[in-house]
Amino acid sequence: MGRYLQLVVVLGMGWACAVAAQLQVIVPPEYERTGGPYVPTPNVVVERMLGMANVGERDHVIDLGSGDGIIVITAAQRLKASGYGVDIDEELVRLSNERAKKLGIDGRVRFEAKDIFQADVGKATVVTLYLLPDMMRRVRNKLYAELKPGARVVSHDYHFEEWQHDAEVEFEVPEKEFISGVPQATLYLWTVPAKINGAWRMQIDGDGEYELTLDQRYQKFEGAAVRKHQQTDLRETRLNGTEISFVLPLGPGNGRFTGRVDGDLIEGTVNLGGGKVVRWRALRGRAS
Repeated sequence: MGRYLQLVVVLGMGWACAVAAQLQVIVPPEYERTGGPYVPTPNVVVERMLGMANVGERDHVIDLGSGDGIIVITAAQRLKASGYGVDIDEELVRLSNERAKKLGIDGRVRFEAKDIFQADVGKATVVTLYLLPDMMRRVRNKLYAELKPGARVVSHDYHFEEWQHDAEVEFEVPEKEFISGVPQATLYLWTVPAKINGAWRMQIDGDGEYELTLDQRYQKFEGAAVRKHQQTDLRETRLNGTEISFVLPLGPGNGRFTGRVDGDLIEGTVNLGGGKVVRWRALRGRAS
């Protein structure tokens, strides 16, 4: 994956070299190509990105801006994952497909020349990115809307701004110094959260029914439970993919709720303290 795609998609082929110059990107002669510079992602960054996303043989990795295909090919060859790469450069796509065929992994991976905003990402369990900030802002809503809860997104150097990342790691990459003058890489990880915004009917075994209202902003949320016209705010809220947890005062103590979101249903357990654990469930939609 390289910056060539980022520059071309945002500004067009004719502007790529000019913008690269403004960004003070110094490209060695072996990487010069017609239409603008292509800079591959260093192998150490590829490995750290796949490791950060915990990629395994059950994963389907989609690389938006796949360049030479190294991320998808490494995921398939070393980690037995399947994959799909999208790049605007038809020659890079051709070479990537040829390399996959030579390695005998073309049955599990493919590359396609396409605008990344037209790519179908719904089957991805992992998405990898190396896009400039404007592109990150533009692709953020697509990924949040189209990826399934629990999918992981890993980005090299740039983040989603208002969609806060769940993890960050910075490490030395000396070979990057010719690109930006900084011999370091920063990786960001997001886990796509379930969509829980709205009103829910919550039932706690042995304690009746509550009206639960959740207000979500990406993986952050707040909420309140109402019973018999008494409202109590949720505390210690957490949402990680489909896993949800919060604390709600119940009687003289606190109930610690954990559960799994499945569309319009949440089911789990409440730890009431003293070794007492009961089940709870919530259905989206207010009681009629």
